[in-house]
Amino acid sequence: MSRVVNAIVAVCPDLGIGMNGDLPWHPIRLNKEFVHFRKMTSTPSVNGKQNVVIMGRKTWFSIPERNRPLANRINIVLSRREPPAGAHHLARDLPSALRLVDSELAEQADQVWVIGGSSLYQELMEGTGTTRLFVTRILKQFECDTFLPEINPARYRRLPQFPGVAQELQEEEGIQYRFQVYESIEH
Repeated sequence: MSRVVNAIVAVCPDLGIGMNGDLPWHPIRLNKEFVHFRKMTSTPSVNGKQNVVIMGRKTWFSIPERNRPLANRINIVLSRREPPAGAHHLARDLPSALRLVDSELAEQADQVWVIGGSSLYQELMEGTGTTRLFVTRILKQFECDTFLPEINPARYRRLPQFPGVAQELQEEEGIQYRFQVYESIEH
């Protein structure tokens, strides 16, 4: 059985995910949305194991230094350059990172989460295997310079519900948003 690879992202209505290396709504902090991200990416389904977060180099550096590496998760950074200080593991690309998870990290790794950036999401969304996309739909537009690729309905179906993911409309700091989960359709 192949591993399910998850991705988690918050998007504006135009699928914007970033602006100048930060979240589009920065400096506004959506605390409940952040708690959702942390809970999903750091709660393993198997006791004694840890989840893995895979991110690109720019995403790594967008995390405040005091929060790197992300706590209670195995952090893999994709880079063809020098490994960034503090990263647990380095991989050249997504397939290499997934091979690392299934070999060297197999005994300790549970769920795998891709957390950005844009090209990594695109590679995952266009790849093969079972993929789940955990998308926070921010219902307010902010200026963005980085975007999530379009979620292709021929490749992904939206799940009506998912354990641990709230279905009701969320609001904080005057910004409304919804959590949605999509799963790849096997062809």
